[in-house]
Amino acid sequence: MAKKNAVSTKESRPDEVDAYLRAMDHPLKRVVEALRAVILSADSRIGEEVKWNAPAFFYTGAMVEFDPKKHMRHLVVLNLFKKDSVRLVFPSGARIGDTSGLLTGDYSDGRRLAQFSSTDEVRSRRSDLERAIRQWLSTLVKD
Repeated sequence: MAKKNAVSTKESRPDEVDAYLRAMDHPLKRVVEALRAVILSADSRIGEEVKWNAPAFFYTGAMVEFDPKKHMRHLVVLNLFKKDSVRLVFPSGARIGDTSGLLTGDYSDGRRLAQFSSTDEVRSRRSDLERAIRQWLSTLVKD
């Protein structure tokens, strides 16, 4: 049941991301696909869409009202600008308290980054990424 003054749920758009990936021309397309699979498998409450011209992942459930500039709903947005790595931008990653070394940077806006250059790297850091996702959800959702 949604709380009073809750922001409604947000619908996932996997077809939009599928179409984006079909048309994608990036040397690390397989890395993007592997990251997508890990992120979505970490928790059934994670949805996806294309935001800022890249796949983005967010919490789909109802939330208490918040300032959209705080990026409370969005977990991670892929940054595909570089051709030698895929950056995962966690807009509110500072609140995770990651100790694995997966999330880097100390941006004043709370953003943190993770970088992947190969599918082998995705496989080897899978548990760190899943843990970061679950930690992020635990700061947002009280079951």
